[in-house]
Amino acid sequence: MSVSIYNNPSFTDSPYGLKLQQTFSTAGTFSVTIPTGIQRVYAIVIGGGGSGASYTTGGGGGGGAGGYSAGWTYISNTVTVGSGGTGSSTAGAGANGGSSIYGMVFAGGGSGAPTTVTQGGAGGGATTSNQTTVGTIAYTGAPASIGSSFASYAGSGGSNNSPAGAVSSGGGGGSSTVTGTVTAYSGGRGLICGGGAAAGTSGTGTGGAGGTGDLYAGGNGTSGTGTSFGGGGGGAGFTSKGSDASANNGGNGGSGGGGGGGASTGGTAGSGGGGVVYLYY
Repeated sequence: MSVSIYNNPSFTDSPYGLKLQQTFSTAGTFSVTIPTGIQRVYAIVIGGGGSGASYTTGGGGGGGAGGYSAGWTYISNTVTVGSGGTGSSTAGAGANGGSSIYGMVFAGGGSGAPTTVTQGGAGGGATTSNQTTVGTIAYTGAPASIGSSFASYAGSGGSNNSPAGAVSSGGGGGSSTVTGTVTAYSGGRGLICGGGAAAGTSGTGTGGAGGTGDLYAGGNGTSGTGTSFGGGGGGAGFTSKGSDASANNGGNGGSGGGGGGGASTGGTAGSGGGGVVYLYY
């Protein structure tokens, strides 16, 4: 009898034989107490998602997803959880998400969408990505992507397209067209997903959906005629769905590193979802 790994409830991301003992999902640095006798901890560490971009005229790209790392580490008495990049109504690039770390397991934040209108933010790897350049090689040793069409661990942002799938995917590329009918690009699919791009046009604009993950959906973009529509949806995070866009404002990324959606003409870009750290022993 064949078994599908994609819909079998017996499969889990939790390490076999260990129990989830501590969860940290608020941005900041906190004290950690590990019981006496525990020498090693298995950590799943996720960085904050990048925010979408906003432009005076046109549609901003979606933010990239936060990085994902998992593995054994020595015990540490502190943990840092990265914040999501904060969306803004000021025209320009989105804000990067913050890095998360426990012991020797670390994950970079996703990139905010860059100032280039047609480009989405890149996904995080072991370090925080820098707009169009993805985070460096993943903690596991898996490669980062080269180009927006290459599926990988940390995905590039879309460039006039919806980016390829990745563990931490990039945001959709924004729209430079400001007249006529415009449909913006969605965020990339992955474990953690980039935000959808915005469509800023005086015609009929439809914002791109946030990327859909293994467990949660991305938020929807808005659609309508005129510059008060076209916001992009937030990307799915590791722990929740992305938020829908509202009017010309981008949706927020889901918690656990989802990328924020882009904003269309004069709107407020969506913020990235905050990071999270899980400790098993």
